[in-house]
Amino acid sequence: MLTLDKIFQASVVLKNIVRSTSIVSTSGITDECELYLKPENLQYTGSFKLRGSGYKIAMLSDEEKAKGVIACSAGNHAQGVALAASKCGISSLICLPDSAPISKVEATKGYGAEVCLVNGCYDDAYAKALQLKEEKGYTFVHPFDDEDVIAGQGTVGLEIINEFADADAVIVPIGGGGLISGVAYAIKSLKPSIKVYGVQAQGAPSMYNSINHGKIECLSSVSTIADGIAVKQPGENTFELVKNYVDDIALVTEDEISSAILALIEKQKMIAEGAGAVSVAAAMFGKLPIQGKKVVSLVSGGNIDVSILSRVIERGLMKSGRESNLLIELIDKPGQLKDVSRIIADCGGNVTSVHHERNGDIKAINGCYLRITMETRNYDHVQEIVKALKKEGFKIVE
Repeated sequence: MLTLDKIFQASVVLKNIVRSTSIVSTSGITDECELYLKPENLQYTGSFKLRGSGYKIAMLSDEEKAKGVIACSAGNHAQGVALAASKCGISSLICLPDSAPISKVEATKGYGAEVCLVNGCYDDAYAKALQLKEEKGYTFVHPFDDEDVIAGQGTVGLEIINEFADADAVIVPIGGGGLISGVAYAIKSLKPSIKVYGVQAQGAPSMYNSINHGKIECLSSVSTIADGIAVKQPGENTFELVKNYVDDIALVTEDEISSAILALIEKQKMIAEGAGAVSVAAAMFGKLPIQGKKVVSLVSGGNIDVSILSRVIERGLMKSGRESNLLIELIDKPGQLKDVSRIIADCGGNVTSVHHERNGDIKAINGCYLRITMETRNYDHVQEIVKALKKEGFKIVE
């Protein structure tokens, strides 16, 4: 059983394995509350996962350690298991789908693990890991539904209590539920007045649905940029712990996640992956009853694929009104583009892209479409520009 003593023991065991991540204050991210961050994205391996796997592996018997451990993951859990095993001086084998990004494969190897690439998807790699576990006698390290793993994650809750005991609420990302289970159990055991809220991506609401329907449910599919919490089904242990110790769960959209990633970069100079940013997104977009409260958002990881970071930033800019598109119908004659550019510039906007379209459903024989991309301050600024263009006689299509 999970106990507070076990979480305290984990905090002692992990002292030489993990980094204690100090809470930082924020400014400019939200006016809803007094927001603080618990930056587990600055943890060794870039996520909280090292805590759970580190404690699990440290608690193995000498016989189990001699045989080594096995895990299945294409992300943070793989790297956490690899580093934790290396620090304990034991071997680790990580099964990865062959479609996993090269950067993640190499990172896992770099932390000391042997990698087994499996043809197919995550489920195929998981099946292979279970097969090898039986054949070789490895210990399987589950990413979330294991009491030692949950106890290790619970050390995050202890650190929050020790450093910021007067917090009113803590917001935690949820995938399979290991992190929030440990954090909520620790916090509610020590200071039950602190609210513990969970957040999932709208495209992967497995725990949200399960809690609301009163039973564990499995999603048919998941789709979200927050790949670290894209879990189809919560664990049995984590479902019970969340049901008993978590106050509420919110959902955030892809645009809201992107906006949170952008806000963390701009305001805090901090890189968060989608899964790590959902807790900040919930605070930014009023998803929880935290107005005027002292709130800690747990940024669970920072291992975002740099190849998609630019797309996420662009989406965040669009969501916040910092970048916008206008489609203008006009008469194709000299001076039209000049007038449009002048109006936008007079309003303080900056045109970054122009595309002239003569095809399409345009009534006038000499009509055309002008597609403008521009940098703006916010949505109010966009509306100011639209109003000015209309005043000058331009027709805004979208």
